[in-house]
Amino acid sequence: MRALSRRRLLAALACGAACPFATRLSPARAAQKLRVAKVVPFAWAFTPLDIGIQTGIFAKHGVDIEESASSGDAKLQQLLVSDSADIGIGSGPGMAFAAKGAPAKAVAAMYGLPSDMAVMVGYDSGVKTVDDLKGKKLGVTTVGSLTAWIGQRINERKKWDGNGIDVVPIGGMPPARAAVKLHQIDGYIGALEVGYKLEEAKEWRVITTATPFVEHFITHVLFARDELIDKQPDLVRAFLQGWFETIAYMKANKDKAVEISAKVVDLSPGVAARAYDDQMPYFSTDGRFDPQAIATLKKSFIDMGLLTSVPDDKVLFTTEFVPVKVE
Repeated sequence: MRALSRRRLLAALACGAACPFATRLSPARAAQKLRVAKVVPFAWAFTPLDIGIQTGIFAKHGVDIEESASSGDAKLQQLLVSDSADIGIGSGPGMAFAAKGAPAKAVAAMYGLPSDMAVMVGYDSGVKTVDDLKGKKLGVTTVGSLTAWIGQRINERKKWDGNGIDVVPIGGMPPARAAVKLHQIDGYIGALEVGYKLEEAKEWRVITTATPFVEHFITHVLFARDELIDKQPDLVRAFLQGWFETIAYMKANKDKAVEISAKVVDLSPGVAARAYDDQMPYFSTDGRFDPQAIATLKKSFIDMGLLTSVPDDKVLFTTEFVPVKVE
């Protein structure tokens, strides 16, 4: 009996040494299930959720993640409204839904300037620089979307007035790829890593990211249902601890972050490494809401036609849980 106990102790110690992010929960503190939905399933910027799950970081904080994905901000908010998700990983512009009465608000800023968004054109296109985009038709997801706003920002910065980029609502990648191939549009504004993937296949080329045209912004945030905030704030804190510890882990372990993220969003290791290099610096490390970024975001709500007046901060987000201090 004594020998058996000793073997169990040695096995536990071995796991602790080999699995630094393994769950360390007492039997009395069982992991709590948390339903977390991504706004889309394919974006590299949302892979910290998968990395945190696979490395055991969320489990270490007593959170058992049930992962899902939607197909845009409106769909994500529907999941939150219908109590089909507890936490949402979505866009900064998606915060406008709270001002329209959605029972969820941002609990942490996740990602700053839109370095994960890019302008892409066909591989054989004559467009080589940003200046060459003048007068060109660029596909965007929908009217009033972040992608359409980026096209508008480029026009404003270049002072092209009414003869600059013509944004064309076309939807997601499948119709965009077909339209570019048929020369119905000249390019597309979308996820940077997708552009890199198609660049690798010699189908598209990336012209620029959105960052040169936006000084302050919050591209992505972490949402929580109001009911969860009110009734289980410690669970929200546990999730945020897991998330921001995952960000710290990714910054310290590029190779592992690239390996996991490449598989999650079906990228080659080379493309995933490029995405890591371009996007990792823009992840928030503590969830703070930058006042200047909030001001730009509020203006974008009006520019995109999402709202007709500027909402109060407390309607959009809460600072109850930030800054998050990673242990």
